[in-house]
Amino acid sequence: MASWIDRLLDFVLPRFCPICGRRLSLNEPQLCSSCLLELPYTGFLERPYDNLMVDRLYGKIRNFERGASLFYYMYDDRRNFLFDLKYHDRPEMGLWLGEEAGQQMLQTGFLDGINAIIPVPLAKTRLRQRGYNQSELLAQGISKVTGIPVLTHVARRTTFAKSQTRLSTAQRFENVKDAFQLVDADVIRHRHVLIVDDVVTTGATTTALASQLSLAGDVRISVFSLAIVKQHHR
Repeated sequence: MASWIDRLLDFVLPRFCPICGRRLSLNEPQLCSSCLLELPYTGFLERPYDNLMVDRLYGKIRNFERGASLFYYMYDDRRNFLFDLKYHDRPEMGLWLGEEAGQQMLQTGFLDGINAIIPVPLAKTRLRQRGYNQSELLAQGISKVTGIPVLTHVARRTTFAKSQTRLSTAQRFENVKDAFQLVDADVIRHRHVLIVDDVVTTGATTTALASQLSLAGDVRISVFSLAIVKQHHR
């Protein structure tokens, strides 16, 4: 039950759904119930060995176990709340979405055997510009629900690669192939880790990070992203 402070804050500072613009009720943290139900869920968590994410990464990551995305990426500007998370200073949305994903992971058994979460590192320049790493927020939300630790010191971003947005698939892989460096192999050796990213398009960034993590030796790798692009046309 909402406290009087929550009710007062809701009256003074009303919150609105970033998709439809409707005023949120006290029991609607970030999106209204109607929009939440209408999101393009993938269903990948129920079939983590046979889906688009697995198809996109299979053969590219050593000791790859399984993969999933929660949503299909939405290009519709009106519904693209992921753009808000990434560029409009909405860190609270990242934590909430991570918690939502974590709950579904627990229900489906997706996390069975996984004992560490590694968010895709953000370049220092981007981190200063944005103020937070959206992938790390998602990972922290998942960790809050599941208790699986988040490891942010295992790998670091070594280059500030140019934006992937307008690049072809081949150019994307070339652009990020040396973007990460493994800095603490011991902490992930003999473990099953989950890489967490916000959006997967071609899988180039995820693959580049996974290739560094694999250098630790005897590391099993699974991948989760909040969203996945159905088809990359370039």
